[in-house]
Amino acid sequence: MAQTLTYELLRFPNTDELAKAVAHAWLSEISHQLSNSQLPVLRSASDEGGSTYTVALSGGRIARQFFSAAATLLKNRNIPPIHFFWADERCVPPTDPESNFAVARELLFAPLGIPEDHIHRIRGEDPPDVAAAQAEAEICRIATLDANGQPTLDLIFLGMGEDGHVASLFPGESEETMANNVVYRAVIASKPPPHRITLGYPAIAVARQVWVLASGTGKEDALRESLSSSLPLPCIGERAGERGPFAPPLSTLTCRAEVRRRRNSPTINPLAATPLARVLQSRAHTRIFTDIPSE
Repeated sequence: MAQTLTYELLRFPNTDELAKAVAHAWLSEISHQLSNSQLPVLRSASDEGGSTYTVALSGGRIARQFFSAAATLLKNRNIPPIHFFWADERCVPPTDPESNFAVARELLFAPLGIPEDHIHRIRGEDPPDVAAAQAEAEICRIATLDANGQPTLDLIFLGMGEDGHVASLFPGESEETMANNVVYRAVIASKPPPHRITLGYPAIAVARQVWVLASGTGKEDALRESLSSSLPLPCIGERAGERGPFAPPLSTLTCRAEVRRRRNSPTINPLAATPLARVLQSRAHTRIFTDIPSE
């Protein structure tokens, strides 16, 4: 049976409930893999060869609440030694308040006692191109690589900006730039701080799971545009049902026509007007957690 293009949309009444739900979902994911012996063999970052359980984190306001919720939930739990990378980083020192690493260290790594050799930060204090090359070499050393040399991370957490950007992938890039196969690249952001390092679209596309945390005011249009343009017509829309009157609805949209089109051509549909839409088009399955109200 042909694989269908699928994303899940989960809505929550507020940011606090969203952050807690993502933390619980992450714990459930880890517990499920542990109970079914699905986790790969873990190793120290100093070892060579073997497989790891790998996660990439993002920054932003919702990340702070998610990190706090996850640290509270996971503390004193039986969790595997996860290797942490970043979906993006600002080009600032690791002690700078703008550093995504600094926020994760304070709210997630320190409370959980994550070993230093399992934290693979991007060196934002170095020249951007140098930092990107170093980050690429590090992630490719640790993570499993696919046939095209892209690291296949187990889970990538992404936020979403008012313009639909994810990681530090902003609107307005050329097709050639977006299709670049480098794992990490230096970019100039449309918001401060401008100099950043980001995972490219190809690495996000091949991740085993991608969870988008879309939260905050002023993002209604970006989310709506991303969801509508990510599944070009003709499509088949299916509502998966609701889990009780007070549970957030889980909506699953499938589009077999898009899957057939993408099998015949690797070109992303030009209707993918936002970076999030492009990510959704490039993947078979993405989970979106949001407190942004529907129409």
